[in-house]
Amino acid sequence: MELSEIIPHIEVLIFASEKPLTSLDIVELINNSFGFLEERISLDQVETAVEGIREKYAAEFYPFEVRESGGGWQFLTKKDYHKTIAQLNGDKFLKRLSNAALETLAIIAYKQPITKGEIEAIRGVNSDYSIQKLLEKELILISGRNEQLPGKPLVYATSKTFMDYFGINSAADLPKIKEVLADQIVEGTIVRPEDFTDANVSAAISEEYPTDEAIIDGDVSSLTVNEDGTLMVASEETDLNVEGTESDDLNEAAGDSEEGDADENSTDENPAE
Repeated sequence: MELSEIIPHIEVLIFASEKPLTSLDIVELINNSFGFLEERISLDQVETAVEGIREKYAAEFYPFEVRESGGGWQFLTKKDYHKTIAQLNGDKFLKRLSNAALETLAIIAYKQPITKGEIEAIRGVNSDYSIQKLLEKELILISGRNEQLPGKPLVYATSKTFMDYFGINSAADLPKIKEVLADQIVEGTIVRPEDFTDANVSAAISEEYPTDEAIIDGDVSSLTVNEDGTLMVASEETDLNVEGTESDDLNEAAGDSEEGDADENSTDENPAE
């Protein structure tokens, strides 16, 4: 069959199907419908025809398009018309999952296959209700049992409905956790000394000591605060003066001590006389 003859049949199948159709599904359905023909269509022909259909409905003239979602091809309305459709199905669009259900669904999506006990170990709370709700909405399914754990607990995984709901074709299409958290990374706050003063430190230094070239802009290693709370710069000369004052005080103290000793000696000698 020519592609021009195949395309209308593919469009009808995708439009009428209640679930997404894969290319292999389309090949089987068309070959079954034209079973009397000796020439059967191939997968390559279907994929080429689907690509042509996608290009056709990608035009702005059409309010819907053919997209691969939920593991297969289906007709979907374009994003520009979502608000209009919401007016028709408002109640359906307003139904949302609770935070607990979303947490449980996210854990299953990224950790599948996973048991209920492993889900609860991550969340830290009982998850029976959330899992039951997700099963009712057919967003997850029971994919088997874990034969390695005691009691062989049930194992949960996401369903095709989940992929269709979020517009992906497999769990591999989920955004990486690093990509999700990249926008939430908070850089550390840089604390500068001028943030704790009324004026810029470097400006204060240059105004108080305009000829002091030893102080580099932003260097606060030699800053001190006196008893009155005034910002002071301890220069090398000040340090030397302080050291000199301390040594003089020690010398004076030593001199006083010697004079005191001499007076005591002279006082002791007088009774002897």
